[in-house]
Amino acid sequence: MAVAPLSQQEIEDRLAELPGWSLDGDRLARAYRLDSHFAAVALVVHIARIQDELDHHSDLTLGYNTVTLTVNTHSVGGAVTAKDVELAHRVEDIAPGHGAH
Repeated sequence: MAVAPLSQQEIEDRLAELPGWSLDGDRLARAYRLDSHFAAVALVVHIARIQDELDHHSDLTLGYNTVTLTVNTHSVGGAVTAKDVELAHRVEDIAPGHGAH
């Protein structure tokens, strides 16, 4: 199934549904601060599982108690697509203190 880049307006509309997420250049981006390094590592593992399920992968940065994600769709020239938004929603659903919206 072909995936198409989202327009600037579509990106803004979808970001309104994703508090804490922003557009950083040509990528959706979000940073999470957790209670401990172990909690941050656990979140990375859960995000990796979701990414494998979706066959869509973000760049992840693990800090002491932080996890930062940035994502776009390489197959359409690095633009933001619905695949990126879906990944962002799935991550929000499992992020401690952020899910169940």
